[in-house]
Amino acid sequence: MSVLKKFLKDTVIYGIAAVLPRAINIFLVKLHTSTLAVEKYAINTDYYVYAAYLNALLTYGMETAFFRFFSKEKENGKVVSTSFLTLIFTSLFFLGVALFFSDDLSVYFGFNHPLFLKLLIWTITLDTLVVIPYAYLRVTNKPKKFTLFKVINISIFAILNVFFLWGIPFALENSIALPEFLTNYYSSHPKVLHIFVSGTIASAVTFLLLLPINLKFKVFFDFKLLKKMLRYSLPIMIGSLAFVTNENLDKLLLGEMLGNAQMGAYAACYKLGVFMTLYIMAFRLGAEPFFFNTSHKENAQETYSKILTWFSIVGAFFMLIVVVFIDLFALILLGKPEYFNALQIVPIILLANLFLGIYNNLSIWYKLTDKTKYGMYFSIFGAGLTIAFNILMIPKVGFIASAWATLLAYGAMMIISYIIGKKHYPIPYQLKKVGLYIVTSSIFCGVSFLSFRGNYVVSVFAILLFLLIIFFNERNTISKFLHRSN
Repeated sequence: MSVLKKFLKDTVIYGIAAVLPRAINIFLVKLHTSTLAVEKYAINTDYYVYAAYLNALLTYGMETAFFRFFSKEKENGKVVSTSFLTLIFTSLFFLGVALFFSDDLSVYFGFNHPLFLKLLIWTITLDTLVVIPYAYLRVTNKPKKFTLFKVINISIFAILNVFFLWGIPFALENSIALPEFLTNYYSSHPKVLHIFVSGTIASAVTFLLLLPINLKFKVFFDFKLLKKMLRYSLPIMIGSLAFVTNENLDKLLLGEMLGNAQMGAYAACYKLGVFMTLYIMAFRLGAEPFFFNTSHKENAQETYSKILTWFSIVGAFFMLIVVVFIDLFALILLGKPEYFNALQIVPIILLANLFLGIYNNLSIWYKLTDKTKYGMYFSIFGAGLTIAFNILMIPKVGFIASAWATLLAYGAMMIISYIIGKKHYPIPYQLKKVGLYIVTSSIFCGVSFLSFRGNYVVSVFAILLFLLIIFFNERNTISKFLHRSN
């Protein structure tokens, strides 16, 4: 239990690093939706979709490879230095080429302002260069420092967003004097650009703060080590690109097929699924280094099984909370009613993200056995389902097709990974328990959303009943955990 308690402690700290930035981003959604028209919000969505693709391409799975080889190699400094130098070289090469062709590429990406792409290029380059420093903090069990830098990054981003989108307009409306260069800059650029400027500044500050971590290691490049790391990481890169397709292609297709207004509403409501995303991210930040560091210990498989069970319990509970209070969350976080017409996607997206979280748990088998090609295959298969279902069904049923496509893709990836993983790295997962909690939560969510939406008496009853089911089934484990904590 002490191993699990250590994992839980680290995950809680990493949870702050994951939850706080995303929580601030959630509240920024209302600032963005209140200051941007739906069509302009769609531009913001496009920007970050392209950022996700470029991030997967430029990191090319090196973060996961870093964790794997840091735990395998005797000379950890070689792993740190080789990884960082490799990312520096490829990132600077990308920066130079992309900036040189940025004007032509802006037209290709559909940006109507030349600065949009330039800011994207700089931001992604800077974010790539902090991947190894962040990974080093995680693998050396320094979650507090990791969290501090994450909080600094999001704080800078949030403060600048508020300053550009609320502070300057407030000053201008109330005739408060501002420096002339600032008012000229604000009036001569579209509002959405200021969001991107805020991101670039925050990334630059974070890069400078994390740079000393790499400078304390000797500059050493091991080409043989790099070849081994690339063999491990490149399938992960392809899998990551496929995953980004699963996660983001729907927004691009909706914009093309239904227009930016419907895509903007869909993208805003999609963000209500961020509560599950926050949970998955917090879990992954703590779990990935923990899984690698625990793999050589006795009963590691049983530990992984317990973690998946409790991951599913907490995830199913979060899903129920969001669905039963969905209108309240929408009112607080989205604000404008014009965004509410896509709320029916939220329960589907929440369940899809829960399946994704379970898939991330299951993925430990191919990462520990160095069979990362399977992760690539699963992600490509999921991307194929996403593309086909969206193209076929969006013209017939509208944006709800994109939500079902996400659920189908992640559900299929989860099932296939489990089936194949049993042959290569068998783990005694408690499938009946996991299935019980997910099915029960899904039924409660469906009944609440379809028949008792807005009835908070029924909502609270459903939550309490679900908690009673958990306690009845897990009372022995809860009792042991509480007893050892005292």
